[in-house]
Amino acid sequence: MRLGVLDVGSNTVHLLVVDAHPGARPLPAHSHKVELRLAQLLDDDGSIGPDGIDRLVSVVHEALQAAEDKGVEEIVPFATSAVRDARNADDVLTRVREETGVELQVLSGEEEARLTFLAARRWFGWSSGKLLVIDIGGGSLEIAYGLDEEPDAAVSLPLGAGRLTAGWLPGDPPQAEDVRALRRHVRTEIARTVGEFSRFGAPDHVVATSKTFKQLARLAGAPGSAEGPYVQRELKRESLEAWVPRLAGMTAAERGELPGVSEARAGQLLAGAMVAEGVMDLFGVERLEICPWALREGVILRRLDHMGQA
Repeated sequence: MRLGVLDVGSNTVHLLVVDAHPGARPLPAHSHKVELRLAQLLDDDGSIGPDGIDRLVSVVHEALQAAEDKGVEEIVPFATSAVRDARNADDVLTRVREETGVELQVLSGEEEARLTFLAARRWFGWSSGKLLVIDIGGGSLEIAYGLDEEPDAAVSLPLGAGRLTAGWLPGDPPQAEDVRALRRHVRTEIARTVGEFSRFGAPDHVVATSKTFKQLARLAGAPGSAEGPYVQRELKRESLEAWVPRLAGMTAAERGELPGVSEARAGQLLAGAMVAEGVMDLFGVERLEICPWALREGVILRRLDHMGQA
């Protein structure tokens, strides 16, 4: 069947269309993506404002039209931290449902971590042993660890690159004292979770997903996207540590000119790099591998599993 996954994230609204059936690898057929940046459209009270809701409804309509054009039989719609954390989340969901017919499922942070872990496990297989999976989104950071397809530990922290940029780094380039304050905040939050994972022992393989990690790996010399998903891409901590101060001294426009960095994400790359550096340092990770699959693929795989059981 042709399946569509509609991901209402903190940065983008992304419709991924795949050709899939139970027991087979889902094959990407079409991608429709709009940079909405919901995490940056919050009012002072933490609500998504009327303009933000109007734009979301409009973008969902666009995604539905794209799905129809591509012959999608079923759409699995979900939302992550931007909607989950909004004070008026219920109102947002109601508007979307009433005006588009789409019933967005709001994933918890732990569900995000578990589904992303499932995608990484299926990509790398059982031979990868104990996996530590790290994902930096626009609104949150997810970390999961385990030997099976369900992780033994999974956490979500409000350390997304977009959220931190909006709340902690107002300057362009940011002030040195703001960068130091964010560094302390990031590492304090991450350090609280380390003990939950360390009791399971060292992982055999550390992997990362998300646009942030892909861009950081590209800066560190990893092959570009044109080389395809099967080329190994890795990020070493020493390379990342060298890039963080360089990114801190750049404007968003200057970062946008770097190889592999999109103009739309350049403004939040520094915050994402600081989170990545903090995770790798506090978890004792010297190198990690980039996984092409992430949350959307995890949602697809879970849906296919349920179809197979049925």
